[in-house]
Amino acid sequence: MKKYILLAAVVCMALPAAALDPLGAYHTKPPEGCIDKNAAQEELELADLIQISLCTNPSLSAQYMGVKASEAAVGASRSQYLPSVTVTGTGNITGERMEKQDYIQNEPYQAKAEAAWLLFDFGGRGARIDATKAYFKAADYTYNAALQELVLSVQTAYLNLLAAQESWTSAQASLATYKQSYTEAQKRYKLGMVSLSDKLQAQTKYEQASLTVVQTENLVKQYKGALAVLLNLSPDTEIKLAKPEHDKKFLQLENDDIKSLMQTALAERPEIKSSQSAAEAEKANLYTAKTNALPSVSAVASVSYSDNWKHSSPYAADNAAGLRLSWPLFTGFANTYNIQQASYQYKQAQRNTDALKLQVENEVWQAYQNYKTAVRSYEISQTILASAEENHRVAFRYYEVGKGDILNLLSAVSQLAEARQNKITAFYGVLRNKASLYRSIGKY
Repeated sequence: MKKYILLAAVVCMALPAAALDPLGAYHTKPPEGCIDKNAAQEELELADLIQISLCTNPSLSAQYMGVKASEAAVGASRSQYLPSVTVTGTGNITGERMEKQDYIQNEPYQAKAEAAWLLFDFGGRGARIDATKAYFKAADYTYNAALQELVLSVQTAYLNLLAAQESWTSAQASLATYKQSYTEAQKRYKLGMVSLSDKLQAQTKYEQASLTVVQTENLVKQYKGALAVLLNLSPDTEIKLAKPEHDKKFLQLENDDIKSLMQTALAERPEIKSSQSAAEAEKANLYTAKTNALPSVSAVASVSYSDNWKHSSPYAADNAAGLRLSWPLFTGFANTYNIQQASYQYKQAQRNTDALKLQVENEVWQAYQNYKTAVRSYEISQTILASAEENHRVAFRYYEVGKGDILNLLSAVSQLAEARQNKITAFYGVLRNKASLYRSIGKY
């Protein structure tokens, strides 16, 4: 029998720690459905980018490890329902010399095994386990919040990059328009139809438009790097993106009722659930503090063996079994203050949850108003662009036939360039604010 017990102990120590889960503590799984796509070669949609980031982002992976650590703590707390066994052993060499006697050397050794099993403690053990479970739930919800925050970051980076790319295209279009005005001013100057001022003003605007193209191209590169880093890629990775359609359906909300959105946020936001779980943990800690002042009963058993082989009676063995009562009758008022501390911490956690709910409602309200304003801005930008295009067409025609001056033409070109950019900014502003609104209600 001893041989089998020793063999089992050796096998348990040989197994890797990660493979052992005898108390069934581990349930959380890493993100699933990871896709096998080459971000540098294939055109990626937003859903692809999100899935890649969830599977590869190191910050989210670190949060996941925190959840697994909390699960391990739950497993450790469950061990309180099992007995504990402790084995100790000592061996030493002692010597003594008495008057008129030879030197005597002893080589005693001893071993002892003791088992203890907590039988009853007024629910303190269960409360400690409940607290650990609540802390795990809080960590799990915090992980979910980090996941949603990563999704929002990827959406924002994706939309920023698309907006920058379209802005670059728009800046090139505006450069071509300024070049057209500059070319026309040069031609009319050579024919003596306008002064040198017309040519110089057109040239200045053309060069400024060239600078805008360079600056916008830099933005494209910056946003590409930011998106690549979220995907755990090198910032210089070239990423091909699929562009969303510019239609009203893509911009609309599934639910446009602000009160309903706030109610959804209070029910779904992982931050609120995490805070509520933390309050549950503090409540369990309060109960634990109360039970610490009460008695507990444990079953104990021990077996010991000692040997001093040089004596006439070289060994001794003994065993014991019984119940042990432990009752901290007086601890210098430590238990009293521990209970008060736990009570205040529980109330603090409740107040933190209440404050967080108000904060979340305000976030939803602000995100909703920003979204509605962005939608209205996009609608107006479309009208402004149509008007600016017509104004430029008329101004250029008037200047071409000698009925308009260069200032009117350059003003029309500037308004057209601004209208193009405003439409791009407004469109992607709607999408960014829509993503922020969904994040504020705990969805993505």
